[in-house]
Amino acid sequence: MKILLIGEYSNVHWTLAEGLRDLGHEVTVVSDGDRWKNYPRDIDLRRRGLDSSSRVQRLTGSIRYLFDLARIWPQLRGYDVVQIINPIFVDLKAERLWPLYRYLRRHNGLMILGAFGIDYYWVKVGSDCKTFRYTDFNFGGELRHYPFADEMTRDWLHGPKGDLNRRIAEDCDGIATGLYEYEMCYRPFFPDKTRFIPFPINRNSITPADTLNATSSTLNPQPSALNFFLGIQRSRSAYKGTDLMHTALLRLQRDFGPERVCIQIAENVPFAQYQQMMNSSHVILDQLYSYTPAMNALLAMAKGLIVVGGGEPEHYELLGEHELRPIINVQPTEQDVYDQITERLLSGKEDIHQLQLDSIEYIRRHHDHILVARKYLDFYNSLKASRQAPLPPAAV
Repeated sequence: MKILLIGEYSNVHWTLAEGLRDLGHEVTVVSDGDRWKNYPRDIDLRRRGLDSSSRVQRLTGSIRYLFDLARIWPQLRGYDVVQIINPIFVDLKAERLWPLYRYLRRHNGLMILGAFGIDYYWVKVGSDCKTFRYTDFNFGGELRHYPFADEMTRDWLHGPKGDLNRRIAEDCDGIATGLYEYEMCYRPFFPDKTRFIPFPINRNSITPADTLNATSSTLNPQPSALNFFLGIQRSRSAYKGTDLMHTALLRLQRDFGPERVCIQIAENVPFAQYQQMMNSSHVILDQLYSYTPAMNALLAMAKGLIVVGGGEPEHYELLGEHELRPIINVQPTEQDVYDQITERLLSGKEDIHQLQLDSIEYIRRHHDHILVARKYLDFYNSLKASRQAPLPPAAV
């Protein structure tokens, strides 16, 4: 197949492309590298000048970006499959994206919408206070109110982003969901074209953590010190829960001492540097309000790090995993993060080395990029087979 992947979140599309290429398919990735994370891509769609304090530089960057789109878009024709990372698949306002989507629809085969991040259905279902016990938008029966959540609710539920999302979801051939949460958001609305496929991890490109062989399950199951790693995006700290996780870590360090609890913080650093910093850790804290480990946590698990974060029973059930439980699942409170780390990791109750090995095995079973690529191909082929006649034109 000839496959086009547009947009990037946390290296999902590039890793999927690696798996599809290993299986003999022709794949092109078009993205901005997920901005400052700078993930690999074949065609660069970076929008320069966004963070500049100079109005002239921002304007120049915007004009250049529009020229880049005008130059690149006519080349994106003749693909068997086009998959977009999100309804906002390039860095333009939602009002301007429908014509770009329609061009792709007219000049290519299958159109796939990725449900991999914030969008209308995630905000809608995450805010209903019924589907999930907690999310980025609710805790129990109460909505969470903080600047980022309020902004996302306003943008997606009451603005043009939501309109665009609904039009694309109705028009596209298939919807690929990457986490349990996204599956639960889309399946009630589009049961016939939604498919859950786990995120891909290329284990061949992973450097194991330096701490992986530092302990022996028989001689020293509990290291004298545990190195904890936390990645922080300043603008999304409350949304991701890293503010509460950071507070819990600082309290643990005060109570147990820096000789037992070592903390390393990565704040808005490029992906390559982020990986290097991660390699000296035993434990990563990630996604407090998630039921499921996402790409950041999965990468860490592939290296042999233990994840403290989202690992609810529902996600294991969706995967069909009935044995491994490598994730230290926490409820979304600072106190539970503190308690779970104390009880599971600092008390000597758990075999740290075995948890590291279980994390690696979890990735091998469910997230290997070749395994995931085959699932995508099965999804694409099933949609192609069911498409008996040309699709009717989408509503203008």
